[in-house]
Amino acid sequence: MARGVGISDPGRVRKANEDTYACLDELGLFVVADGMGGHSAGEIASRLAVEAIVGFIRRTFESDEFSWPYGIDPDLSLDANRLKTAVHLANRRVFRESETHDDYSGMGTTVVSALVAGTRLIVAHVGDSRLYLRRNGALQRLTKDDSWAATILAHELGDKAAIAKHPMRNVLTNVLGAREQTEVHLAEFDLSGDELLLLCSDGLHSVVDDEQIAKVLESSDDLGGATKRLVDAALEAGSRDNVTVILAACGGAA
Repeated sequence: MARGVGISDPGRVRKANEDTYACLDELGLFVVADGMGGHSAGEIASRLAVEAIVGFIRRTFESDEFSWPYGIDPDLSLDANRLKTAVHLANRRVFRESETHDDYSGMGTTVVSALVAGTRLIVAHVGDSRLYLRRNGALQRLTKDDSWAATILAHELGDKAAIAKHPMRNVLTNVLGAREQTEVHLAEFDLSGDELLLLCSDGLHSVVDDEQIAKVLESSDDLGGATKRLVDAALEAGSRDNVTVILAACGGAA
């Protein structure tokens, strides 16, 4: 089992919050989506994506009677197939909505999702929202950003300082809902039952580095306090974006 706490803050610059999250202990499901697009389309894209993911995971949790519109990958566990299908369904839902409303044309969203099933962790993500795992006091990032900074620029420049100043560094190379089909990054991990998961939008990790995040987690005794401290740290560091953070404890993790 996992128990989680989530906070989403619009930040100090933007009027609207285009982030959406779900923190559902009973399903072992945790999701963060960061939407983009004009005319409030980003807010709609992230909400639709989270609703679609939660809806499919809930249906497959409560009943054995459901269809697999994207087939079954025999190399994946049943739960990994569930989460992968849920994210593909979310992509289809956002894309179809953008196709039927002119104001929503081109909208999309990032998504990072974690499904805790017994002693297994399944992670699916698209875009640059991240998932970290803290185990035995060490913080490890389990996702890789779909961004120019993490892919093209890292290959061409290699220098972190140069990448940080590049005007294309924040451009995403893969998002949910912008195309009829999207690439979903999926991975499975074993859990010992004493891990802490951190899911966040780039409103946090773009201004608070991994070392600072680790220090906050080390100095916090409870999930609620640590979650708020991470959001506060992003705002104090000058984040100009919405900030969303979920912390989920697996088993005995604090």
